[in-house]
Amino acid sequence: MKVGALLTSAGINIGLCILFLSFYSVLRKQPQNVKVYFGRRIAEQHKRLRGAFILERFVPSPSWIVRSLQCTEDEIVSTAGLDAVVFNRVLVFSIRIFSLAAILCLFGVLPLNYFGQDMQHEQIPSASLETFTIGNMKEKSIWLWVHCVVLYIISGVACFLLYMEYKHIARLRLLHLVRTTTNRSQFTVLVRGIPKSTHESFNSAVESFFTSYHAPSYLSHQVVYKVGKLQKIVTGAKKVYRKFKHFKGTTVDQTCRSVTYRCCLCGVSSNSFQLLPTEEQEREKPCVKNSNLNLPAEECAAAFVFFKTRYAALIVSKILQTSNPMKWVTSLAPEPKDMYWSNLWLPYKQLWIRRIATLLGSIVFMFIFLVPVTFIQGLTQLEQLQQRLPFLKGLLKGKIMTQLVTGYLPSVILQIFLYTVPPTMMMFATLEGPISHSERKKSACCKVLYFTIWNVFFVNVLSGSAINQLNALSRPKDIPMELARAIPLQATFFTTYVLTSGWASLSSEVMQLFGLIWNFVRKYILRMKEDSDFILSFPYHTELPKVLLFGLLGFTCSVLAPLILPFLLLYFFLAYIVYRNQFINVYCTRYDTGGLYWPIAYNATIFSLVLTQIICLGVFGLKESPVAAGFTVPLIIITLLFNQYCRMRLLPLFGTFPAQVLIDMDREDEQSGRMDEIHEGLHAAYCQSTDTESADDISLERVQAISTTDEDGSGSSGEPRGKESVGQPVSDLSHPTLKGLPVERLRRAVRSLGFMIRLQKRGVSA
Repeated sequence: MKVGALLTSAGINIGLCILFLSFYSVLRKQPQNVKVYFGRRIAEQHKRLRGAFILERFVPSPSWIVRSLQCTEDEIVSTAGLDAVVFNRVLVFSIRIFSLAAILCLFGVLPLNYFGQDMQHEQIPSASLETFTIGNMKEKSIWLWVHCVVLYIISGVACFLLYMEYKHIARLRLLHLVRTTTNRSQFTVLVRGIPKSTHESFNSAVESFFTSYHAPSYLSHQVVYKVGKLQKIVTGAKKVYRKFKHFKGTTVDQTCRSVTYRCCLCGVSSNSFQLLPTEEQEREKPCVKNSNLNLPAEECAAAFVFFKTRYAALIVSKILQTSNPMKWVTSLAPEPKDMYWSNLWLPYKQLWIRRIATLLGSIVFMFIFLVPVTFIQGLTQLEQLQQRLPFLKGLLKGKIMTQLVTGYLPSVILQIFLYTVPPTMMMFATLEGPISHSERKKSACCKVLYFTIWNVFFVNVLSGSAINQLNALSRPKDIPMELARAIPLQATFFTTYVLTSGWASLSSEVMQLFGLIWNFVRKYILRMKEDSDFILSFPYHTELPKVLLFGLLGFTCSVLAPLILPFLLLYFFLAYIVYRNQFINVYCTRYDTGGLYWPIAYNATIFSLVLTQIICLGVFGLKESPVAAGFTVPLIIITLLFNQYCRMRLLPLFGTFPAQVLIDMDREDEQSGRMDEIHEGLHAAYCQSTDTESADDISLERVQAISTTDEDGSGSSGEPRGKESVGQPVSDLSHPTLKGLPVERLRRAVRSLGFMIRLQKRGVSA
């Protein structure tokens, strides 16, 4: 690839970034997009924006950048959780280490690479990018020791920064534990694999087991029930109806009429829902109350066991309960809002089969993905592409077309194919049987990370240097040397990949294209009302692997092909601003792992460092520099020893909680009198009863819809245009619906389902 092709790709992506960021600066000021760009803040504040015309709304401004940079770490913890801080610290670490690497490599290594051969250099736009890599160095060159020294400096500073970040995040994790004094999951143990007995139920078995072996600390328990599909429908309908009861006694517009606009798709006018007379509403309310059903539920071999102290729950969750490790399996329960209830019904003995099946499915999916990757790499090699497809020779003669095909098109196509990876890995993670949403997303994050490292890095390197040498994957002993030969050649593709997958994806992230399109369709085509619950959580399983992959590219190419570092450093700076803005304004944190994403990031960084050192060892061997190669071996050993020290010193803090901290928290709660209150709320936190309002049932504020009239006296079917009453909250509802659901249809659904179930219980055919 020529420098001109790289500049073409950079110019296209820079233009797209500037265009998207300018659009974002304008679109975020429009009232109709407030749910897209300020979803989290609107969900908390429930404020109403006016639609007045203001010129400042249509002028791009950098105020959002300033606000993002001014946000402190404590604000991120309070608004987005500890996982957001971990993600932010990964970006901070990347900015620091690659700033140093850019200074050392651009001014120390890059000139040596460029003048490594005695050759006539062309003008820079026409020069090949390979002349800026270590592949342009002479064999047995005395200047290779500079590369070795730079490698030592980068590795040493990276290890020091990693250790400091590890200590900082471990301290934040302990503070997070101490601050969550009312977290019921710290007193709760999830028991799975309860042995089935014909003489007693699971409920009796749990009570007899824990009163026999953990009597001093045992408090109570709650068996998990398997809820059928019909019962789920009834429960969901009752939950929504309970939300409507918050509006009891409120004033709504009684003159709901047909709306004046027509549907944009079919042209048919829609009708508003009509209110029932008050007498009929009151007469039908007992029917809904009478639909409370006590259906016999099926007990599962799982239960929540509550203990008197946090320390007792921790001890029970870590020890082996019986001589059979497959029975009475205990672990600390996730937070109630983090529970993935449907997977609790899976038999514990079935989980290992599911893990093996998902592992095999992931491997098969990885190898299927080799087909598009091999095709994409063919686009970077015009000679082989023209030999295989002769009809392209005339099309690829133009200079601009050649630069587009080799510099921009491959990374774009690869990025399109990669969009299918996160949903697929999330499906595999769900099939494994995780018991919490955070565990499922963390598992998907690891799978996406392994997939991207394998397919984007290794497969591109080993198959991209020569399409006909795919058999290199079948020779594991030759892989280090193949990497040493191929990475300098493939550094050009990785540079364009950073431009396309990095810069352009950040622009798309801040623009929220899918959310913007859906918001337009929902408002102006489907004519749906505001949905305050439709707020996304941050996709760690897609964004964290991408950042770690760019870190791998930065480490492996820093010494071998340093021209990638300016583009990579600019990506991390832009990502630092964009993601902080998204955490503050857009995404809503529903559950938090307590910083458990940091070990994933740490392991990926250590892997990147060791892989870089092994590749440099192979390159020094190919360049016949025994001194540089000899000094690289101790560096690999030192890095592995550092990794082992961190695993012994800091990693255990992420696997469990310190007993010292838990005992101090228990004593403080007992002295302050909070312990009894915590014990009373344990059953309600993990309640699965259909007649009790669940923990995730969002309570809504009482609102008052104001009836307004137009100038001609007719009722308004659009937004209320009357003045807001002072001191009274105003709703966006102009007819008795909440989030597009009619009250009358909801009542009828509950009554019908209740009637069907009563008939089924009596043995009468419906």
